[in-house]
Amino acid sequence: MAATKHRASKPGPISPNSSTKVWLFSLLLTIQYGAQPLISKRFTRREVIVTSSVLACEVVKVVSAFILMAKDGTLKRLYKEWTLIDSLTASGLPAAIYALQNSLLQISYKNLDSLTFSMLNQTKLFFTALFTYIILGQRQSIQQIGALFLLIIAAILLSIGEGSSKASSTDSPDEILFYGIVPVLVASVLSGLASALCQWATQVKKHASYLMTVEMSVIGSLCLLASAHKSPDGTAIRQHGFFYGWTPLTLIPVTMNAVGGILVGLVTSYAGGVRKGFVVVSALLVTALLQFVFDGKPPSPYCLVAFPLVITSISIYQKYPYRLKKKD
Repeated sequence: MAATKHRASKPGPISPNSSTKVWLFSLLLTIQYGAQPLISKRFTRREVIVTSSVLACEVVKVVSAFILMAKDGTLKRLYKEWTLIDSLTASGLPAAIYALQNSLLQISYKNLDSLTFSMLNQTKLFFTALFTYIILGQRQSIQQIGALFLLIIAAILLSIGEGSSKASSTDSPDEILFYGIVPVLVASVLSGLASALCQWATQVKKHASYLMTVEMSVIGSLCLLASAHKSPDGTAIRQHGFFYGWTPLTLIPVTMNAVGGILVGLVTSYAGGVRKGFVVVSALLVTALLQFVFDGKPPSPYCLVAFPLVITSISIYQKYPYRLKKKD
């Protein structure tokens, strides 16, 4: 299949039509992120093998993306233009980085208390802004930098409120440093890098968001299958079958998670990785609200403090974009 060359260019200002899409996709993703934990808890039985639900989600995501590409009339064109090199350049590296990031987070979470883990994990917002500047030349105004710090503080407060009772599994300072602090910091750097690379691929290289979703899902699934070969999940699937513990209702959280994956691609494409960070933190507030409405669990004091911080940070970030200084 022949590839057509796209002229690389820096992302321009968001048009009014695109701005509407940004707010719509961001709102939908915030609701999805916020509701996903409660939906999964209610409709996924404990017996369900995690790898099976993740792989099923990726399949639904790929099928949905193909349907959306067919609906908007881009499927045939993208098929003719697609090349393996372009795919690996746009999607392969971010997918591999995200896989490594998830492994590092799992290692770190086992060796740090929740407070330390949450604080260090939120530095990914800073690294996302840093890499969007390095890779895309996208600057932040002083006010926006302040808004990011407010958001990081709010994210830390929300994370503490969700699970501050977990203690470190080790007392060794060396183990805490090398198996706790270092992995989570490296994971935060990788998260920022992968987010910026995805934004670069969609905004500069003009790689279609739906196509990128398909490619990253396929690459991620292959990595998961490779790792599951000798994992407990792989053994469980061989012993009990892929759909062990599933019910028809299990499809609800799987499908919802797949929709969220597509929305992540759209938000990154239209708004960028930094704004996606605002969505993720805002979703924690939605989760707290839904837990209060459906489970009767009142929001923690941390959540009540974080709420105005999130609102303020979003308002400041939107109101004071970076503007080039006019030369006299």
